[in-house]
Amino acid sequence: MNKAFKALSDPTRRKILEYLKDNDMLAGEIADKFDMSKPSISHHLSILKNAELVLWEKEGQNIIYSLNTTVVQEVMKWFLDFREEK
Repeated sequence: MNKAFKALSDPTRRKILEYLKDNDMLAGEIADKFDMSKPSISHHLSILKNAELVLWEKEGQNIIYSLNTTVVQEVMKWFLDFREEK
């Protein structure tokens, strides 16, 4: 879960997750939402993949990203459990 928390520490990566909350998206569609280079977005997506916060599927030359709700739920559970311990 440490990788997930590290991934969530960046506002760009949190914004990517917000976009994926509603719809699966192509890498290019995600990149179009930001004013930064495609390699920079690719780096952020790589960190999210490594943390297992996003799932990806290659379809031809496109990569489709989706939110991995299982890991997001685990992170939320940790926060809720942490809150209850106080």
